[in-house]
Amino acid sequence: MLPAAPPRARLACAAVLAALACSPREVDPDSLRAAEVLRIHVEERTGAPVLLLRERDGSRVLPIWIGPAEARAIAAALAGEIPPRPQTHDLARTLVETLGARIEQVVVTELREGTFYAEIHLARGGHRQVVDARPSDAVALALRARRPIFVRSRLFDEAGGSVEEPPAERRPGKRARPGPRVET
Repeated sequence: MLPAAPPRARLACAAVLAALACSPREVDPDSLRAAEVLRIHVEERTGAPVLLLRERDGSRVLPIWIGPAEARAIAAALAGEIPPRPQTHDLARTLVETLGARIEQVVVTELREGTFYAEIHLARGGHRQVVDARPSDAVALALRARRPIFVRSRLFDEAGGSVEEPPAERRPGKRARPGPRVET
């Protein structure tokens, strides 16, 4: 059995722990932030669907321009609709499960030259596999499989906005900025 720490040492330890708990912490830009689908928005000017991912424990929103078919698939999954025949993302989920794997999570990983990239993380036995995907497909699959969605923190900083503040291209009096390209 260890002897009890002297009162002065206990006080010093308590002060260090309190300082760590209270000090502001920087978020690692490569850290993953849990996200959820806020909604599918249709851009007024172009009619293009925009997937809005909201940081689960924050107010930041990441807009991702997507195609109409993917927007319909995501909207149907959000509404809990079960199609009479399997749609593409239902088929993908069934294939993964039939092959003995499971979808662990999806991650929106980067924005390169105006295009977002994502990964689908799979597990089978003790093995892990990461599959490259478009964010819209990854999100649609995550919704169908009821799996978590993550976004690299730096993407919220680079291309996101907040729930209270619309994206720059929609703010009155501000010059429009080009948004990420629609996925194809």
